[in-house]
Amino acid sequence: MQHFINVILPIPLEKLFTYSVTRAEANFLKVGMRVAVPFGKSKIHTALVAEIHGTAPTLYEAKDIHQILDDEPIVTELQIKHWSWVAKYYMCSIGEVFRSAVPGAFLLESETLILKNSETTVDENTLTDEEFLVFEALERQSMLKVQEIAAIVDKKNVLPILKRLLDKNVILTKEEVYQQYKPKLVRYVKLGPKYQTEEELSALLDSLSRAPKQSNVILSLFQLQGTNHKKITVKELEEKSKSSVAIIKALIDKEILEEFFVRTDRVVFDSTKKTKQLKELNQYQANALQAIKSSFKENKVTLLHGVTSSGKTEVYVQLIADYLAKGQQALYLLPEIALTTQLIARLQNYFGEYVAVFHSKYTVNERVEVWNNVLANKSKAQIVIGARSALFLPFSNLGLIIVDEEHEASFKQYDPAPRYHARDSAIVLANFSNCNILLGSATPSIETYYNVKQKKYGYAQITRRYGNVLMPEVELVDIKELTRKKRMKGHFSERLLRGITEAVQEKEQVILFQNRRGYAPIVECTTCGHSPQCPNCDVSLTYHQYKKQMRCHYCSYHMALQKSCLACGMSTLNTKGFGTEQVEQELQELMPNLRIGRMDLDTTRGKHAYEKIITSFEKHELDVLVGTQMLTKGLDFGNVSLVGIMNADNLLNFPDFRAHERSYQLLAQVSGRAGRAQKRGKVLIQTYNPYHQILQQVSTNDYEAMYTDQINERRLFKYPPLHRILKITFKHRDYGKVEDASAWFAKSLRVAFKDDVLGPEFPAVARIRNLYLKNVVLKIKKEQPLGKTKDYIKKIEKSFNAIGQFKGVRVIYNVDYI
Repeated sequence: MQHFINVILPIPLEKLFTYSVTRAEANFLKVGMRVAVPFGKSKIHTALVAEIHGTAPTLYEAKDIHQILDDEPIVTELQIKHWSWVAKYYMCSIGEVFRSAVPGAFLLESETLILKNSETTVDENTLTDEEFLVFEALERQSMLKVQEIAAIVDKKNVLPILKRLLDKNVILTKEEVYQQYKPKLVRYVKLGPKYQTEEELSALLDSLSRAPKQSNVILSLFQLQGTNHKKITVKELEEKSKSSVAIIKALIDKEILEEFFVRTDRVVFDSTKKTKQLKELNQYQANALQAIKSSFKENKVTLLHGVTSSGKTEVYVQLIADYLAKGQQALYLLPEIALTTQLIARLQNYFGEYVAVFHSKYTVNERVEVWNNVLANKSKAQIVIGARSALFLPFSNLGLIIVDEEHEASFKQYDPAPRYHARDSAIVLANFSNCNILLGSATPSIETYYNVKQKKYGYAQITRRYGNVLMPEVELVDIKELTRKKRMKGHFSERLLRGITEAVQEKEQVILFQNRRGYAPIVECTTCGHSPQCPNCDVSLTYHQYKKQMRCHYCSYHMALQKSCLACGMSTLNTKGFGTEQVEQELQELMPNLRIGRMDLDTTRGKHAYEKIITSFEKHELDVLVGTQMLTKGLDFGNVSLVGIMNADNLLNFPDFRAHERSYQLLAQVSGRAGRAQKRGKVLIQTYNPYHQILQQVSTNDYEAMYTDQINERRLFKYPPLHRILKITFKHRDYGKVEDASAWFAKSLRVAFKDDVLGPEFPAVARIRNLYLKNVVLKIKKEQPLGKTKDYIKKIEKSFNAIGQFKGVRVIYNVDYI
């Protein structure tokens, strides 16, 4: 009987591929193990075993696998089930989910190696100079990598040279799979086996009397062993003895010391630190916890709706402690990496080394180690904190999922596929894992709150801030009137400057929010009106003063700031609009003695950048922190008494059906950073329209009124949560092709869905990275079967792909588009 396996390849293919295996391999293999398989003409890819069976494929002859890469599965069957759901629901391939879910080090790809063909005799006169250099190098070395050959001939593209050498039978190529993950080994030392008795030791010290440095190393080793009974690292011994590595190496060579290596994780939290007792909950928190537990008994997804600074984290901590006591794992999802920085410290205070962290700022090797610890259900990975990618970890005993700040758009993945929403995918994972899930927010999304109103979700509420601190006082500052009266200093109103001065005099801190990074979004010539545009995208370049650069925020194209206009040559360049950089500079000029920090994408690129900024603000090394929406998401600063919002109108006047909901959430969240300790905080919102309905609702903290207005509007215009939204994007370099392809697709959709099809329309930015975009939006009724709708769209896509003139046009699906 023949044996076969179906594998998931990390490439965007709809179907699984079948490979042939021997009987022994079939007996050894398990679902979730990795195998290296040949795919295409010569490439070898990492694939994941999804099924072991005895049915040969009918359309092609199954190839043999290259090698087995694991002794045990690295992915669980539950994960594969969840990935299949994500792929089906978000209309992508399971291969794309596989690539996105696992750390890059697990996806081994083959590297082409160049070898000398020993079976042919080479006439050196027929070789060009570059070919001879490669041939000569292969005479000395058995094999070379492509990049090594590029260095030898000093050329970037060496493929033509290699092709000519292949045609002349001078070289052979070989594909080899290489491991990317390298475990971290720590070097330890101990006394050699010859010197275990006291007589041998005294003889050793006598023999080293003429080598005082080596003798000092041995004595230091005894001292270290006496003070702690742990293993001694080479580094510890080097520091204690104040000697060099060379002296320790000499002792190892003489076999006086013996070295050994121990594998360790790259991220290790201090296990000696004492953990704190859990805080006692106040009456409002205790009532909310009781309501959550009651909902969990009914197996309901539960929403914890607590006002900002109401102590939701302490409720989460109590729940985590309960599940930890049962021996179950807990997953704590956050929308922003900045938030993990503060939360890690808080959870470690309570749970010590049970906490693991997983997000994209960690290196590939660090993420592999967390993955392996979660898979093995180790004690150091019982509580996992992470951004949306932590959802795909191989949990074996998951008891609780917490999705904090569940309303955040950051939980939605935009590019590349899978374009999933972490909150919704977490709810499905909880269902598959038979575990409980809690969504938390001070400003829940309309969709979640709608589900609460429909009694589909459980509900718990905390209406008071912790310590009974009053909600911040919100004041709307009319800058339209102040600008007319010329009473603005730059972008600051007199009221805001006075508020900053008063807060700093009281030794309190200030947060200033402007949801745009850079110095100015537009640089314009006042003579001819020209403003520099990105050559690859349909956007103007943003001016970044700290680098004296014009940058595109879509494709990262940049150019130096021009002294004169590129169109007319006049040096009459002026900036329009403002970003965080300009706010920081203006405030520094107005108040030179202030210590000002900035937190946006430009200042948080490094691995520990978030931590440095947040820590310095917590330690009161900064008076004012200027930032983008990173500041709004659940950060806890006890000394902030004033929050200033530079321009609320940028948020409100946005062409999106969620603009008002998002504006309310963002303004309410950033307002919640004020007055979190004892004193009531103050929020100053600068706006040209202080009578706007959303701003009035923010000032009175009236979430219910905002929800009622928004749900009525969405009912009228057929938007979520009453309808589903599916956005289909068409991409191509050719403007005409995108135009024709999108029109054809929209026409086909209208046959079945009539007026529920909107478009095709160009988005606000219609060209990104030299690719033209056009969108078609489909509104799907709640009662309409979603599966059948998607199947119908896929049938249209098959017909679409069969039309020659649309070849090369990419069709991208974004389900539950945000």
